[in-house]
Amino acid sequence: MTNELTAKNLKSALWETLTSVKEDKMEASRADAIASQAREILRTTNTQLRIAQQSKRPVSAEVITFAES
Repeated sequence: MTNELTAKNLKSALWETLTSVKEDKMEASRADAIASQAREILRTTNTQLRIAQQSKRPVSAEVITFAES
């Protein structure tokens, strides 16, 4: 997995986190912190989309790249 922030990489990181917790390789509190960061990333992206929609501006290339990758 690369460090590039994309929806696919985020999903993969969350899945790896869940698997690690299930296999007792990661503490639940650490997994919760990871999930919390993922929620913030998604909230930020959602806010960017809503602002673009309400202001009738195009969606930023950054958001499109995140969603499509």
